[in-house]
Amino acid sequence: MSGRRIDRGRLADVVLAAVVGALGTAVAAFDDDTTALDHVLVVLASAALALHRAAPRAVLAAATVLGTAYVVHAHPGPLSALPVLGAVHTAARVGHRGLAAAGGAVFLAGYVATGPGTQHAAERAGLLAGWFLCAVVTGLADRNWQAYLRQTEQRALEAERTREEAALRRAGEERLRIARELHDSLTHSISIVKLQAGVAVHLARKRGDEVPPALLAIQEAGGEAMRELRSALQVLRADEPAGTPALLVERARAAGLAVDLTVTGDERPLPRAVDRAAYRIVQEALTNAARHAGPAKVRVRIDYGTRNTTDHTTDHTTDRTGEHMGELTIGVDDDGAADPDRPPVPGTGLTGMHERVSALGGTLRAAPRAEGGFSVRARLPLGETA
Repeated sequence: MSGRRIDRGRLADVVLAAVVGALGTAVAAFDDDTTALDHVLVVLASAALALHRAAPRAVLAAATVLGTAYVVHAHPGPLSALPVLGAVHTAARVGHRGLAAAGGAVFLAGYVATGPGTQHAAERAGLLAGWFLCAVVTGLADRNWQAYLRQTEQRALEAERTREEAALRRAGEERLRIARELHDSLTHSISIVKLQAGVAVHLARKRGDEVPPALLAIQEAGGEAMRELRSALQVLRADEPAGTPALLVERARAAGLAVDLTVTGDERPLPRAVDRAAYRIVQEALTNAARHAGPAKVRVRIDYGTRNTTDHTTDHTTDRTGEHMGELTIGVDDDGAADPDRPPVPGTGLTGMHERVSALGGTLRAAPRAEGGFSVRARLPLGETA
């Protein structure tokens, strides 16, 4: 779809240049004093408009120089300003207000300086000045309108993402509630049934009595029910991320975000809760960078730290009794447009990151950087395994 929009935009630019060129050459053809050089200047000034999306400043400069040269040489009417008017409008639309005004002023200066010093020439120059002012104003209005549309679309996307995250969070909380209810109500009851059946089977065998088939069936069914219940609880409690931080970085690059990933320290498997939190932190930080940082560069750093082990040796045999895992450090920095003087209002994503890190006993700092851009720093303790 984007390719089609680009092709349509280029076609519209070519059509605009062709229409302006046709009008300019048609007006010039009715002037007996028009030379071949004048026609060339009109065609070149009009043709430059076809490139106004790719190089608006260059198009403004070319149209101004060629248009001014044409009016100095041929002294045409007001319609000779059409190529310059188009270039001024497009330059103002992309934010080059000063250059647009300067281009219009240069053309007007050339038009007035070479025209006859009569009241009619002054009126025509005033008319052209009004046209150029309208070109600048409409360019700025178009720029503001496009910015408003982009902000509206971004707010809609953010609201949709927030609704999805809230729905997923509510679904996760409901799964956990169901898991707790099942564990508290069924696990205890099934365990008691299985235990009593096992005791009855043991006593019957100890006395030498024949164990009733129904009792054996109860014991077997109790064990099977416990296994099925544990499996169901694992499914309800599952909240595993679908990938790794490295995969998130690759997806961000494929989406057009410039991301660098650096991994340091002793890389190793992490505890499930820490691994899940690290994934979500990197995911949310990259999402925020893609939405708010603009065409920025993002650096993702993951530091596993140094793994320290304590070994006790007895009879030349090494017995590892403890392993201090240290902490995992995650950093995501971008050089976008975030301003330290205007810190963002924490949204659902930042609040969720804080909650995940706090639940693990870690620390999180998410704020604009002094040198510009946004920074996310998370430290997650890895605990100690025995």
